[in-house]
Amino acid sequence: MSLLPEQLHQQLSSHVERWPGRSAAGIVQQAAPTPVSSGDAEFPFAWASVTKLLVALSCLVAVEEGTIALADPCGPPGSTVAHLLAHASGLPFDGRAPVAAPAHRRVYSNAGIELAAAHLGSRAGMPFTDYLHAGVLEPLGMTATTLAGSAAHGAAGPLSDLLRLAGEMLSPTLVSAPTWQQAVSVAWPGLGGVLPGFGRQEPCDWGLGPEIRGHKSPHWTGQANSERTYGHFGQSGSFLWVDPDAGIALCGLSDTAFGPWAKQAWPALADDVLALSQRP
Repeated sequence: MSLLPEQLHQQLSSHVERWPGRSAAGIVQQAAPTPVSSGDAEFPFAWASVTKLLVALSCLVAVEEGTIALADPCGPPGSTVAHLLAHASGLPFDGRAPVAAPAHRRVYSNAGIELAAAHLGSRAGMPFTDYLHAGVLEPLGMTATTLAGSAAHGAAGPLSDLLRLAGEMLSPTLVSAPTWQQAVSVAWPGLGGVLPGFGRQEPCDWGLGPEIRGHKSPHWTGQANSERTYGHFGQSGSFLWVDPDAGIALCGLSDTAFGPWAKQAWPALADDVLALSQRP
């Protein structure tokens, strides 16, 4: 089912207008070719940890090209690229001294994502940023997105580019369907851990880069989102999720940092959008 653009724009606008600061949000539908957005779609917002989705997609492209393998040793002893992408390497939030053995806990780690990006850059013989541009940003037309500093949280760009990434994550073109399905399936099922901003989750499901909603509660997506929903949010006030069951991707950017406002606003928007998709 394809939702009418007027319905979607009205729904988005009614929510975004109530968000603090400067904000924008948009929707991509599997059944419709043109995204719908509200707010300033060309303002270069900080993406924070939504950046991790770019690293993950870059790694998947590199896997299919044969530049790296998910089983490449990387990080602490016993850890691989896959462990790093799935926050299962045992590395802490920051730092290189592990706090757990690989595949024992879901420990959210910027350091792990940075190591995965560095490994890709080393194997490709170029800075990771160059590979990101050639392998992901340029093919998707994300010409206004930049990465400065950490590969785990240093991207910035407009909503128009984030919508292109959302469309790719909804219907991938850069990697094969089996590779993408592996990335958005739970890696090392059953691992517990802390979802930043939402506390301890048992289990704390994650794929190879994207977070998997599963049965997490509380959560930054809506109650109507399916268990298979995947994506990421950032402390800058950014988020991107894809619900493959509904055939919808929703993303948002803001210049107001994540906080109580986002915990209320994002799930409410998700539920209203998904309610529209269920209307006869």
